[in-house]
Amino acid sequence: MKAIYLDCFSGISGDMFLGAMMDAGIGLEEIQQGYSCLGLGISLKASRVRKMGISGTKADVVVPDAVEERHLADILRIIDDSGLPGDIKSLSGRVFRRLAEAEARVHGVPVEEVHFHEVGALDTIADVVGAAICFKASGAEILCSSPVNVGSGFVKTSHGTLPVPAPATLELLKGAPIYSSGINAELATPTGAAILAELCSCYGPMPIMRVERVGYGAGSKDLETPNLLRVIIGEAPKDAFKGRQAQTFQAYVREPCPPRPSHSP
Repeated sequence: MKAIYLDCFSGISGDMFLGAMMDAGIGLEEIQQGYSCLGLGISLKASRVRKMGISGTKADVVVPDAVEERHLADILRIIDDSGLPGDIKSLSGRVFRRLAEAEARVHGVPVEEVHFHEVGALDTIADVVGAAICFKASGAEILCSSPVNVGSGFVKTSHGTLPVPAPATLELLKGAPIYSSGINAELATPTGAAILAELCSCYGPMPIMRVERVGYGAGSKDLETPNLLRVIIGEAPKDAFKGRQAQTFQAYVREPCPPRPSHSP
């Protein structure tokens, strides 16, 4: 069966996923055609970049300037009223619901009150709808991922300076194996985490696959390691993922830390 494996050694974001899928052969025109169905004036640019000597695709979403805010219901209405195929609408809507529900839990508000600043909302719509288009265009039946490198430090948001991973990102990655390699940057974003939470069926080492296509999607920052998301697309045996969800953490269990020595007062 057709399968996708995501190697998240430098985290995941919406634009990194788009870049990786385009680098693996999904056409820019196909994504742009989907954007035109939304009627929002969104467009996508792709450029070749190198990160630590590795060539990849940088996806840049171009959105019109605006100052309005949109709530989840507004965004779902835009998607539902668009000319997108039904399966793209459904997948995009599920990703957005995950994102809004995570934000609602983190901020302690009803999901209906979660709002997205206009430019950010349009950018997120582009990432989410683009991700749905790419996944469907790949023909994959299943997507599996490595553990996710989330980064460390702090990130500035509309809510102020927050710890990395951002609270919404951490909420979305519940149940997934995550770690930090110590890089002082936000590597996994809420949008990337929402896409992963909806698409990913299992986490763990790369399964047996006959590799057909490989793509690298570049992040914006230049880091001490390649800031890339690697996507591997190929054929996997039907039973390659059998039982992997239950065994997700088995390959990553570390020996417990030794007890700290006690100190006499």
